[in-house]
Amino acid sequence: MKNFAIVFVSLHLLWTVTAFKLNDGQTSATKKSDYVLLDEPHPCTRKCIQGESMVCHYNFEVENYYTMSKACHDCPSNRTDCFKKDCIAADGHDRALVSVNRQIPGPSIEVCLGDQIIVKVENHLMTESTTIHWHGQHQEATPYMDGVPYVTQCPIPPKTSFTYNFNATYAGTHFWHSHIGMQRVDGCYGPLVVRVPEESNALAPVYDYDLPIHTMMLIDWEGISAVEKFLYHSHSIGNNKPATLLINGMGSQKEFVHENKTIYTPLARFPVDQGYRYRFRVINAGYLNCPIEMSVDNHTMEVISSDGADVKPVKADSLVTYAGERFDFVLTADQPKSLYWIRFRGLMDCDERYNMAHEAAVLEYYTGSAKREDDITTNSRFLKDFVELKDDILPPSKPNWNDSHKPGIQINSLNEGTEGKKTHISMPELSALQKWDRSLEFKPDVQLFLGYDFYKLENYHFHRPGYEFYNVTPANQMLTPQINHISMEMPSFSLLSQRDEIVDDTFCNETTVQDKDCVNNYCECPYVYQIPLDAVVELVIIDEGFAYNANHPLHLHGYAFRVVAMEKIGENVTVAQVKERDAQGLIKRNLLDAPYKDTVTVPDGGYTIVRFHATNPGFWIFHCHLEMHVEVGMALVFKVGDNKQMLKVPEGFPRCGNYAPIASN
Repeated sequence: MKNFAIVFVSLHLLWTVTAFKLNDGQTSATKKSDYVLLDEPHPCTRKCIQGESMVCHYNFEVENYYTMSKACHDCPSNRTDCFKKDCIAADGHDRALVSVNRQIPGPSIEVCLGDQIIVKVENHLMTESTTIHWHGQHQEATPYMDGVPYVTQCPIPPKTSFTYNFNATYAGTHFWHSHIGMQRVDGCYGPLVVRVPEESNALAPVYDYDLPIHTMMLIDWEGISAVEKFLYHSHSIGNNKPATLLINGMGSQKEFVHENKTIYTPLARFPVDQGYRYRFRVINAGYLNCPIEMSVDNHTMEVISSDGADVKPVKADSLVTYAGERFDFVLTADQPKSLYWIRFRGLMDCDERYNMAHEAAVLEYYTGSAKREDDITTNSRFLKDFVELKDDILPPSKPNWNDSHKPGIQINSLNEGTEGKKTHISMPELSALQKWDRSLEFKPDVQLFLGYDFYKLENYHFHRPGYEFYNVTPANQMLTPQINHISMEMPSFSLLSQRDEIVDDTFCNETTVQDKDCVNNYCECPYVYQIPLDAVVELVIIDEGFAYNANHPLHLHGYAFRVVAMEKIGENVTVAQVKERDAQGLIKRNLLDAPYKDTVTVPDGGYTIVRFHATNPGFWIFHCHLEMHVEVGMALVFKVGDNKQMLKVPEGFPRCGNYAPIASN
């Protein structure tokens, strides 16, 4: 039986295990008190055994922090300082952060299917509330733990804490992140990986090792805080184009000079041993309109999973990921022992028209003599021997944006559907290992058409008397992204936990606002659809594409859905045109083995169709995973089931809402 070894260590810290040079030229052993190095793995990071589960405790301290802080000392002149405890070097620029335990990414949660996860979140932010969403865990039986403010819980105020308690019920690659404001994109995110026993793993024969050090977290990044960028773009002439990317919180955009040489902060490095097959887990935590294309020099990727759901393995030369998506692929280390670039380049608002945001990481073959074993202890020694290579040794010719595209087969290409192109494989063309279920019935019980775009509206959040939409220069005109011409307005209380406060006219959707002419007037209200429990729901999501050539990855809470269709029709399209196309039988759906996902892109000027079986009662948000869009209302809520069909509110659960003094006689 094959065993996989797990070494619980942040990848970017792995490379400083060996001795480092002091200023006087003497060598000293690295102190564990000074560096976060090969710490003992969390007890829940282990080989999964059938029938065994654990209770896994974590403590998250959310706080305002800063890159290149005092903890970084002489980073990057003294490269080991970049790995000191509490040092977040990022890409070398100084900027404010929202961090968890002074790490980016934050602490990794690695558990086995069925484990109980208990996370105490302490809010040490100076002025902001927070919540944590467990992206990919659908919270069946624990809907109050979904972490969406004003939908499933009240925000966690500063100087208070909230304890999340739920079971890891969905295997695969997921992540956790703040669900308030811009906190996620300012650093409040981290991996959440749920493994299964080998005998339950249908993909076990296709790889040899599944190591935490092969988890990649991608994000688009700025030299300023996301709040500042949002405000600059929304209320002034600032753009919304990312400057660069980070891989596992690491990048090399800022140039430093040391001993008359240009140096950079360290890059992420991923060690492999020749002759083995490794499972890599890719998580896109991005927040702007920046799909990320990735490839590995001299290697192919065999995609085996997306959003935690296994698919029939497909080999590809490159992969495109969108904000909120996760992909697992197998890399076979069959090349000569050397260093190879892993290339990442941003598309759409990150392309050659703007800042050409890109970054790279290093795939590094082990060249030592240590014997590889299959248990945690011996594998730790193997990896320790690995890091005697200097982390500033790189492959030749550091990649730029232009040379980071790899020709060949690409999975999940930008603005491509199932149009039969041999070089592109879109999501409906992948085959789920889990075959047919009720969500793939020929006719759904509920079908909703959700059209969206950017609209020229007098949105009072951006335009007010004196500087109306058409009364300012085009550079200052802020278009509003909406679904069905409605912006989501969150209530002042939590819908799920305080549903006793909901009155008859609380909610809206396009059927209730027909008299408001929302096509020409700005409409904002608590946007909710009532879905009967046990219904098969089909969402026809349409990117009308009239305003911009943009991208919107859509994420559904509470469910995984089947991606049954995806097509780009043209430069733009209307909801009416898609309805007519469907009525004529021109839309081809995969109702046999469509892949499961919880986050999916929609081609600009096209549509994506997803199906889910509404068996999880509660209030579940559906939203664009680009922070700039969801923060201005590109979201809605599905109310699945009646109030009485929802689980009882936990005793003592926090309540929130507006306060108005009671008038006295």
